[in-house]
Amino acid sequence: MKNLWLDIGNTRLKYWITQEDRIIEQGAELHLQSPADLLLGLIQHFKNLNIQQIGVSSVQDKKNNDRINKLLKSLNVPITFAQVQASYAGLQCGYEKPEQLGIDRWLQVLAVARDARQNYCVISCGTALTIDLADGLQHLGGYILPNLYLQRDSLIQNTKGIKIPDAAFDQLGPGRNTIDAVHHGILLGLVSTIEKVLQQSPRQLILTGGDAPIFARYLEHYAPCIENDLLLKGLQYYIQHQF
Repeated sequence: MKNLWLDIGNTRLKYWITQEDRIIEQGAELHLQSPADLLLGLIQHFKNLNIQQIGVSSVQDKKNNDRINKLLKSLNVPITFAQVQASYAGLQCGYEKPEQLGIDRWLQVLAVARDARQNYCVISCGTALTIDLADGLQHLGGYILPNLYLQRDSLIQNTKGIKIPDAAFDQLGPGRNTIDAVHHGILLGLVSTIEKVLQQSPRQLILTGGDAPIFARYLEHYAPCIENDLLLKGLQYYIQHQF
């Protein structure tokens, strides 16, 4: 049986096709604020695959989600949009209003927080850098910061007379020119924030997202675990425990 899993974020649509729990196809594209239009171009491809079930994680608003749902209904298979709940599969949400927590963050915590005796720090290194904490099966809330590139772009837009071309985020030492000073400073700020959070109490550190290897390099002391496709794992777990 082939299943379709969709992760619709603020800027990107990612999908996985699985068969017997194996990923047999995946893709990711920028949706330019119109995920339904991007999805429209993929529907025929999904029809040809004979999909049997669809799971969706979407941070979009109701209008966009309604359009997405309408398109997916043309596949004539069961569709589940994951939703944050106060309690799900034993995991308790730490937000005062659970519906305000991003479904992507919730699913990533849901994917790993299984042991009531283990504390977790789940960091997603995507468009934003998000940090979520859990004591056992109790989600505590977390932090949201601009990622490496958003911070650099903000400096470019708001600093007159200084050109900041792309460069690697690969060192924490003092920069000896403006370009390095910017990149090293941004990376140092985010790494220091993560370290401050981890120093509050020992936690299993889990990193996911495209920039996870960058941060893992500077957080080796905390024995980070890089989990690829963590949201997919959370979405699958969500569907399995739906009933």
